[in-house]
Amino acid sequence: MNRPPTTLATQAETPASAVGTPAVPRVRANDYSILTPPELGTWTPSMRMSVIIPAYNSQEKLDLTLAGLSEQTYPADLVEVIVVDNGSVPPLRLPEIRHPNTRLILCETPGRATARNTGLRAARGDVIHWLDSDVVLDRVAIEAHMRWHHLAPYLSVTSYLRFTTVPLPTPADVVTVRERAKLFEPTEPHAWIVKMVESTDGLRSAAQRAFGLHVGGSTSVNAKLIEAAGPMDENLFLGQDSEMGYRLSQAGAVFIPEPLSIGYHLGPTMRMRESESVNRASHAFLPDRVPHYRWLRPHPARQWLVPYVEVEVDTEGATYDDVRATVDAVLGGTLPDVSVVLPGSWDALEPERRAPLKDPHLDKVLIKGLYTHEPRVRLGGRAGLAPFVLRLPPGWVPGEDSVAALVEAAMTRSIGLVSVLLAETSDGVLAARLERTAAFARAEMVAGEDEDRDEVVDQVYGSMWVDAETYGIVPAADANPLVDGRTAYRVRRQTEEGGELERLTKEVERLQGKVTEWREESKRWRATAVQLRREVGTLRRQVSALKRGPLKRVARGSLRRLQGLLGDQTQRK
Repeated sequence: MNRPPTTLATQAETPASAVGTPAVPRVRANDYSILTPPELGTWTPSMRMSVIIPAYNSQEKLDLTLAGLSEQTYPADLVEVIVVDNGSVPPLRLPEIRHPNTRLILCETPGRATARNTGLRAARGDVIHWLDSDVVLDRVAIEAHMRWHHLAPYLSVTSYLRFTTVPLPTPADVVTVRERAKLFEPTEPHAWIVKMVESTDGLRSAAQRAFGLHVGGSTSVNAKLIEAAGPMDENLFLGQDSEMGYRLSQAGAVFIPEPLSIGYHLGPTMRMRESESVNRASHAFLPDRVPHYRWLRPHPARQWLVPYVEVEVDTEGATYDDVRATVDAVLGGTLPDVSVVLPGSWDALEPERRAPLKDPHLDKVLIKGLYTHEPRVRLGGRAGLAPFVLRLPPGWVPGEDSVAALVEAAMTRSIGLVSVLLAETSDGVLAARLERTAAFARAEMVAGEDEDRDEVVDQVYGSMWVDAETYGIVPAADANPLVDGRTAYRVRRQTEEGGELERLTKEVERLQGKVTEWREESKRWRATAVQLRREVGTLRRQVSALKRGPLKRVARGSLRRLQGLLGDQTQRK
C-alpha cells in the first residue's frame, strides 16, 4: 500500500471541537451517507484486524483461502489470521503460502458457531472478520472493509460474494495472477443480498432489516460491538449469522455493503444446494430469537424467547391495584407478543406471617403473589434483547390496541422514541415511553458524558410526542373493565357483522334506486325514439315533396324541428 507522509485522522479519532462537534459520527438509523471512506491506497490505517476461519475437512479450499490472505493491500503487521480446525480427519495443516501472522488452533466440539467462538476468544484485533474456509478474497478486500471501521466504532461491513464452479486454481495462481477475477470466471452473485441492497438504496433505508446482511462468509464487525452483543449462539446449528446480526443491531450496529470487497466462493453454499431443507430447519429456531421476523410468528397467542415488546412497570411505591390494572391491560391487548418486567428485589421480599395485613410491604407481596407464575411477567430486570421497550407508569391503563399502535408508529417512521404525554403536574410531565433498543444502544456509544440521551436518540433515529387520548391510554379509574378475550372477540365479531349487514342493506337500496332511475330513463328514450322515427318519416315525405313545392320554406321548417329534437336529446344525456 502507498502511504502518504502524514496520517489521515478519521472522524472516530477526532476529538470534540470547541463548538461541540461530536467525536463519533452519528449515523441516523442505517443511513451511513455521512461516512466518507478514503480512497484505497491513500490513507494510513492503525486498527488491527483478526480474520477467523472455521474449517472442517477442507484442506484444498483452505489452502486457496489462505493464499488469498497472503497478499492484501492492508498492512500485514495489522492483520492476524486464526484458522480453527473443527475436528478434521486428518487434522488440517497450515500451507506454505499463507499470511505471515497465521496460526492454527483446535476446536474438537462440532459446530461452526463453536469454532468461531473459539477463534474469537483467541483474537486480539480491534475488528473481527468472519471468513469461510472456501472463500478467496480479492487483494483489496480487507483494506476496503477497514477504511470504514476507522470512521465509526459500531459498523458491520460485508463483502460482495461471487459464486464459482470452475476447476480450482493452485495457491500459486492465486498469488501470481494480479486480477483474481480471471481465475474464477464465470461467477454468479449472491442474489438475495444484491436484491436486498438494491431495493433499499444500499441498505440506507433498511432500518429494521439491515441486520440480514450479517453473513459469516465474509463480514467484519468491530470487536467491542461483538463484546456488547455477545458471541455466536452455540445452541443453533443453522441461522447463527442472522441471529447474531439481530443481536448486533440491538447493540447499535450499522450494516454496510462494500462492493469494492469481493470474495470468491468456491462452489455453492449449503443453502443454495438445499434451500427448502435449510429454511425448514432454521425457521424452527429463528422465530424464538429474532422478533423482527414477524412472518415466522403468525400464531395469535404464542410466547417467544425474545418478545417483540418488553413493558416495564415500575412498582416502587405503587399500589397493588394500580400495578394490576396496568399489567393485566397489557397482557389482554391485541399484541400478545409482549412480556412485562416488574423491576425490584423480589427475592429478598419476606412476607409478614403473624400479621400479614399489617405488613408495610403488603402491596409488593400481593403483586408477587399474583404474577409469580404468569409466564409473561418477569419479577426483576429486563432481558434486554426485545427490539422495543415500553415504560408505562402503574395506574395508567393501555387500551386493547394501544401497544400495537405505538409500535406501528415507531416502525412506520423508523424512529427511536415515542413519548406519550399522560398528565402535567406540579412536579412536571408524566409520560409513557416506547424506546427502540437499537436507538438507545447507538446513542450510548456516541453520546458525550453529560449529553441528554433522549436528544442523542433524536439525532440517530428520531423521536416524537403523542397524546394519551389518541393512543387510548387512560387512568385506571377511567378504564373499562377487562372482558374475557373470547367474549370480546364475539362482541367485535357481532359488531363487525352488524355493521357489514347495515352497509350491504344500504348498498342494495341504493342499487334498487338506480334500477328505478334507469327504467324511467329507458321509457323516456323509447318515447324519444318513436318521435324520432316519426320525424324521419315526415322528412322523407317532405323531401319527396320538394320537387313539387317551395324548397326553402319546407327545408327551413324541417331543419328547425330536427335541431330542436337533437338539442333535447343532448340535454337528457
